[in-house]
Amino acid sequence: MTTSGGFPAGYLRRLRANWPAVLLPLVAVGTLGLTASRWPALMIAVTLILTVAAPRESARIAPYALFAYGAYGLFLMHSLLIYEANSFTYGFVHVWWHPMERANSWYRYTIGSRWNSWVLAEAVACLVAGVCLLARAESLGGGPVRRAMAQLRGTGGQPKTVPPLLLIGVLFLWEELFDGQLWFGKPWQPGFTPMMLVAIFIGAVGVAVVIWLPRAAAVLAVVGTVLIGLIGVLSGLLWLWQRGPVPAAARIGEAIGFYGAVPLDGGITGLLAALEGVALIAVGCVLAPRLLTWSADYELAERARALARRVDGLTRTRSDAAETAVAELRRIERDLHDGAQARLVALGMSLRAVEKLIGSNPEAALALVAEARETSSRALADLRDLVRGIYPPVLADRGLAEAVRNLALDTLLDVEVEVDLAGEPPMPVAAAVYFAVAEALTNAVRHAGAGAVEVCLEHAGGMLRATVADDGRGGADASHGSGLAGVERRLATFDGILAVSSPLGGPTIVAIEVPCALSSVKISSS
Repeated sequence: MTTSGGFPAGYLRRLRANWPAVLLPLVAVGTLGLTASRWPALMIAVTLILTVAAPRESARIAPYALFAYGAYGLFLMHSLLIYEANSFTYGFVHVWWHPMERANSWYRYTIGSRWNSWVLAEAVACLVAGVCLLARAESLGGGPVRRAMAQLRGTGGQPKTVPPLLLIGVLFLWEELFDGQLWFGKPWQPGFTPMMLVAIFIGAVGVAVVIWLPRAAAVLAVVGTVLIGLIGVLSGLLWLWQRGPVPAAARIGEAIGFYGAVPLDGGITGLLAALEGVALIAVGCVLAPRLLTWSADYELAERARALARRVDGLTRTRSDAAETAVAELRRIERDLHDGAQARLVALGMSLRAVEKLIGSNPEAALALVAEARETSSRALADLRDLVRGIYPPVLADRGLAEAVRNLALDTLLDVEVEVDLAGEPPMPVAAAVYFAVAEALTNAVRHAGAGAVEVCLEHAGGMLRATVADDGRGGADASHGSGLAGVERRLATFDGILAVSSPLGGPTIVAIEVPCALSSVKISSS
């Protein structure tokens, strides 16, 4: 087996194809500094084993590990002003803080290092990486994200428009901006607040709008992106206006809020917030024109999807038609070889024998002539049956309505036929419908145990419809057996459909529908 560096080459290819699996143990390593317990070491061992043993499954759950790690980082950063003095390491950042007693006896806690603000940046980066990984085709549960990415790029049959799912990210930014009141309460009064219910309600409403009002969600997403971008720009302008010595409150890290990946502490972070705001405004301005062409884009995308489905259907039916034609040719060849051809060979042998015996034994020659005449009659009957299987003469001579009535007369059941045709369908369509009706009548006789059958043939709205209903025992299934399945494939060649309703105990209804136009009424030559 070919190896590379001691590993099977096939395993290395599989690992490269599922490279997000490597992120799983890295996330576990990032938890080492969060607690002094043994749980991080156990998580590292488990994720390493899972990555090596099942890289595909590890790659599928890696986005959710990044989500969990990023969400916990947000929680840590947003709660630095709440907990008691402590320190921890989050990713590449060591965080420490301590309490400071204020004159009113309430406690505030100071962030010990300006590098602590990188915790928020790491957490946001993990969340963004998780979203990007969900956009991979192999990711579990990433369908909405992949659809949103396709809408941004205008690929995969999706319109190039504003993804309604973008509203969820915008709501996250707005709730983060007001998180001190929404989630954590006052720094000196941490715990549950009624505003938590408001935040949860806003998130639930956002999800509902994305699902049921996608256009409204897209509009709110664009407007919300521009507005929150303006807030970031205003923060930067405020910092430039008040530029000077950093206030004492900012020096001890009393953050007044968070803006995306930036804590707004009154210092230079205002300028970073302004840069984020400019980026958000640019995104909103790029997406805003797409709202004006929303309906046209979706209509165009729907037509493209319909065209793609049409092409897929034509490709499938073309393949079925080719297979049906090949099978029909093989049947004709077999019937000719085993039937008419064999009889004609026997006829030729009999005639050669007659030539030899006609002078010496006229009686034997006459017997052979009679036998040859009978053989020729049988060969002629075989050829007629063969031609009838290809194209029923009555269908070509008298049209579909008379051909169906002729089928009814040949069926050993009480068959009632109703015909409402103002003209004749194209011959290939008529032949397909004829054989579909013949198959349904055959099933009613052989399998259903029916006593009576009703056949209805009509044309309306550009569709040729045939219905065969019997009072038999039911239980017919087009997916079982080759008869109805073959008829279904033959009808699909003309974009036709065959539907069967056959509950146990009956009745059985076979509905046939083929789009076509009618020509003049067929008139019998007789």
